[in-house]
Amino acid sequence: MTQADTRTQAPPAAKLSLPTLTTMVVGSMVGAGVFSLPRRFAQETGVAGALIAWAVAGTGMLMLAFVFQSLAVRRPDLDAGVYAYAKAGFGEYLGFFSAFGYWASACVGNVTYWVLIMSTVGAIAPALGDGDTVLAVVLSSVGLWLFFALISRGVKEAAAINRIVTVAKVVPIIVFVILALFYLDPSVFAANFGGADYAGSLFNQVKGTMLATVFVFLGVEGASVYSRHAKRRADVGRATILGFLSVFAVFASVTIVSYGLMPMEEIAELRQPSMAGVLEHAVGNWGQVFVSVGLIVSVLGAYLAWTLMAAEVLYVAAKDDDMPRFLKRATPADVPVPALVMSTLLSQVFLVITLFSDDAFNFALDLTSALTLIPFLLAAAFAVKIGWGGQRGQLMIAALATIYTAFLIYAAGLKFVLVSFIIYAPATLLFVMARREQGRALFSPREYVILAVSVAGAVLGIVALALGWISL
Repeated sequence: MTQADTRTQAPPAAKLSLPTLTTMVVGSMVGAGVFSLPRRFAQETGVAGALIAWAVAGTGMLMLAFVFQSLAVRRPDLDAGVYAYAKAGFGEYLGFFSAFGYWASACVGNVTYWVLIMSTVGAIAPALGDGDTVLAVVLSSVGLWLFFALISRGVKEAAAINRIVTVAKVVPIIVFVILALFYLDPSVFAANFGGADYAGSLFNQVKGTMLATVFVFLGVEGASVYSRHAKRRADVGRATILGFLSVFAVFASVTIVSYGLMPMEEIAELRQPSMAGVLEHAVGNWGQVFVSVGLIVSVLGAYLAWTLMAAEVLYVAAKDDDMPRFLKRATPADVPVPALVMSTLLSQVFLVITLFSDDAFNFALDLTSALTLIPFLLAAAFAVKIGWGGQRGQLMIAALATIYTAFLIYAAGLKFVLVSFIIYAPATLLFVMARREQGRALFSPREYVILAVSVAGAVLGIVALALGWISL
């Protein structure tokens, strides 16, 4: 065994209990995105559309949560669920794409956190703008690498901090909902019910909010990503459902009660985090400060959780020989440092890209959601595949989750599908590196077809950007 191979043999870390797994799921889901919901929804829909959107998203994501719960129990041999399910169901190359897409979505999602926190501070420091100025990117970059240093100390320490931060960040969100209900104006709520003139048809209103709902529900699969750390496999599924149910009502409430405080046209023009502006309108300046502090705490916890998950996906994929072997090195504290470096570097790249975006926060949010859809679709389809001949209830849940995820890809629109291809296609170089290290043929005939589709999509996306058909 070489010295490099020896470094991969880290001693087992302390196993995670059900409360810890559930807290990590909640910590992943209750991120900075929830603080942006009032403005994002008001830009797309009124109260009626929001209620329908949450009903669709809640039902669809609950089906996905049940899928992850079922797969954790039925296939306990598969670790890092989202990636492993795609590989087991549809082959190594699509499994690789699932791992890469999920990892990339986590890294891009982390960019939204830094953009939003800089936008928050930008309310008192104009040089930070909406989180997309050069100074904002520089300060965000410092934060990226400080967290890298923290997480490098070990998963156990990071998870302990995450438990504390999760509790701290949920409090201001619940307080916001309670205060908003107290100050709610029924006449304003009624005026916002049908939506403003710019919102369009009810179907378009619902469709326009879908990626935002995906973003705030990302993390529902978090327990399956950490399945190798769980004390009991059954806890993975339980944590998934408990985490989802714990936050769904909070997410919907933040959006709906905001419509009772301000006209949706005014909410749509608020700077992010829009929850701060809504509460300021109701209770005065202290409301903005209160929410802003809560957002900063939220970013700390969400960034911590998502960086851990991003590194974990790369690490497990490398352990299964689907990523280059340098990514399966880990420290004695069970931290996959090379995977952590890659995650931080990709977030750094997208931080720089926000300088060229028309709306840095919404672009990063939508791209995060779009990149996650392929991994989710493959996991749901795998549940359908293994469900034939089994219980009808489980098969129906898997089918509904698959249909919902396919609808989300449609709702994402051509722009984000093409941008996703631009990101996915070059990733194949990592797949090629792994195959060469193993002395294997680079692609099977079916994999060549998948490669051709991904490259064609990437080329079309680049052309579309160059000709101005789509923009960042």
